[in-house]
Amino acid sequence: MAKSAPSPASQAPAADFENSLDELEQLVARMEGGELSLDESLASFERGIGLYRHCQQALESAELRVRLLLDPDAPENAEPFEPEL
Repeated sequence: MAKSAPSPASQAPAADFENSLDELEQLVARMEGGELSLDESLASFERGIGLYRHCQQALESAELRVRLLLDPDAPENAEPFEPEL
């Protein structure tokens, strides 16, 4: 039996984000190529929206983690880190 790819839930969040972003970029490239039928384009668009939302959620989660690290007592008041130049 062929081994299937790990499910998103079993992957590390960063790896899952990278995989989703990579798939989204590939979908966009295929759609921009203009070779897809209308049905294929709609299915790709629908998949792309799902991937975009997943990536957005991952980024929001990462931002929250950073805020918690910066100020665990009041993450809503944490100020963005600005490196010294």
